[in-house]
Amino acid sequence: MALRIEREAAAGVALVTLDRPAKLNAIDLETAGELTSLWRGLRFDEAVRAVVLTGAGTRAFCTGIDRGVEVPQPPSPYAVDDPLLRIGPKANDLWKPVIAAVEGMACGGAFYLLGEAEFVVASREATFFDPHTTYGMVSAYEAMAMAQRMPYGEVARMALMGTAERLSAERAYTVGLVSEVTEPGGAVAAALRAAAVIAGCPTEAAQGTVRAVWASKEAARTQAMAQAPALIALGNLPPERQAELFGARGGGGEPRVR
Repeated sequence: MALRIEREAAAGVALVTLDRPAKLNAIDLETAGELTSLWRGLRFDEAVRAVVLTGAGTRAFCTGIDRGVEVPQPPSPYAVDDPLLRIGPKANDLWKPVIAAVEGMACGGAFYLLGEAEFVVASREATFFDPHTTYGMVSAYEAMAMAQRMPYGEVARMALMGTAERLSAERAYTVGLVSEVTEPGGAVAAALRAAAVIAGCPTEAAQGTVRAVWASKEAARTQAMAQAPALIALGNLPPERQAELFGARGGGGEPRVR
């Protein structure tokens, strides 16, 4: 199992941990399937009224899709099979509040999860970045998810700078991606405290509020995401060229954190 689930029955909160620390909590096909099953199962679990999502260890919340995963693609330039499209709670019709607790790196495909959380709590040492352009890939779904949470210029800069620059937790707080910054190691505890408060509210009211807030941005997000498959198919380099760029990633020096 690539997920760890701990339930605090008295508080009505579940702590979900991406448990692949040796892989920086990157998501392979098995993990993607487990996330889908988890969210769908939680729809029926009346004892859980709020969820905290985090990653094991302190190095990374999640670094997106595991580079070792091979996903066969259809030959049409207008169709892309993306195994991460169904890993978030909203994609699985779960309207219980979800809070993300970030320690370490959150990058690339992690934004599918952050984009479907109600809000993000981050350690002071957390960083956010989008490596796609560095490796010859279009940042489509990821940038679209972040465009719902951050100003346009901040999203564009993060997506276009690739691995050369990382957004600090303080900067992420300033631009609205993060709602609370904690001391190192404190993100989960802070998120659990917030989740317990939310779980103490009448569940119908909390879930209705989640649905209402999501509805405020759902139409624009859906329209944008409809364009993503063609943009990815037309703009991505061939996989072998991406692998070459990924293998040479150490040549650019340490990324700048702002």
